[in-house]
Amino acid sequence: MLSTKYIGAVLCLSSLVHGIALPDPLPLPLIIWHGLGDSYDSEGIENVASLAESTFPGTYTYTIRLSNDTSSDRSASFFGNLTEQLSSVCETLRTHPVISAAPAVNAIGFSQGGQFLRAYVERCNVPPVATLVTFGAQHNGISRFQACKPADWLCHASSSLLRGNVWGALAQSRLVPAQYYRDPEALEDYLASSNFLADVNNERTQKNATYAVNIRQLRKFVMFLFADDETVIPKESGWFAEVNDTTGDITPLWQRDLYTQDWLGLRALAEKDGLEYRAVEGKHMQLSEDLLVGVFEKYFSPADTRQLPQEQLEL
Repeated sequence: MLSTKYIGAVLCLSSLVHGIALPDPLPLPLIIWHGLGDSYDSEGIENVASLAESTFPGTYTYTIRLSNDTSSDRSASFFGNLTEQLSSVCETLRTHPVISAAPAVNAIGFSQGGQFLRAYVERCNVPPVATLVTFGAQHNGISRFQACKPADWLCHASSSLLRGNVWGALAQSRLVPAQYYRDPEALEDYLASSNFLADVNNERTQKNATYAVNIRQLRKFVMFLFADDETVIPKESGWFAEVNDTTGDITPLWQRDLYTQDWLGLRALAEKDGLEYRAVEGKHMQLSEDLLVGVFEKYFSPADTRQLPQEQLEL
């Protein structure tokens, strides 16, 4: 059943398409996906949601969770099958009483939540994402696993298992970071065994054309990289760059086959000024309220709803 608010928003959008001037539409709902070791209801994530709601009153926010239990949701950021987790999230969003009634949503992903939201766009995208913003994501994977804090037992448990065979069935079906691990020196193993990243980056011989179609339909895809990031290795993964661990040489996205052959639709998106590379000072996930509010104002303005592609205006 469509919510009253979004029936009004859709009517407003429909009228605009037909040339009838009506008041500004409501802000699109905002989907938030947290990073490794975090939870959907942590203080930091709840603060992000509150900032979005205060920046544009009327914004409906939904923080993605794999369990309503805080501890279980945090555990699921370390342990689980990403294919199954993503399918669960897709179904939740598709059937959500408010989100499913919107013509589109905006999305913001923190750390690993960034590539997970991109995967949502590629594999599901119902409702469709208008603008996707990622902070410190690992779009081109990680070549080393992050260090654990002394008392973070979930992280230590995950790391101890990762020290085994990262390409084995256990790691690729149960350990979340292993599923976006990508060693440029072991690409054959990666392409043969990766449960998640090799697929969502369309790196295998058999391409999924839907992934590129869905990415091209984004209004904006904004990728933020932390200049002093020591958690994501390499940090340039946040911009889809390839880094040689031995020489330190960096191959930017626009020089890679993934872009020049447009496996994901990123080149087409860039050609319509929809792809942005942004860098911010600080270490991984060091975000100020001023920065976040600026992002909301620039990329999630209700006025931008008028610029949605026609296919996103049709429910």
